Amino acid sequence: MSETYTKLKAMLDAQGTLSKEDIEKAVAASGEMTAEEITLLEAERHEKERAKSETITMEQYLEASKVLDTAPEGSDEYHKALKIVEAYESGL
Repeated sequence: MSETYTKLKAMLDAQGTLSKEDIEKAVAASGEMTAEEITLLEAERHEKERAKSETITMEQYLEASKVLDTAPEGSDEYHKALKIVEAYESGL
């Protein structure tokens, strides 16, 4: 792997995201990446972004727990809350 890819991968791991400016600065300093490296880096960046959006907060968990206590079992509201509670408890 190129020096640019290695630097950007380390930055992505540390920050959890990369800006267009980060990529441009690394390319200017260390040179171009191969098409394969660009693809790998983009895939990892998208995976990290998706993982962030799937993370359930404590507030979401507590709110969903309240819904489970009050909503009729079997209702759409109940099932949505149940999914949130189960995902949180499983560590997602």
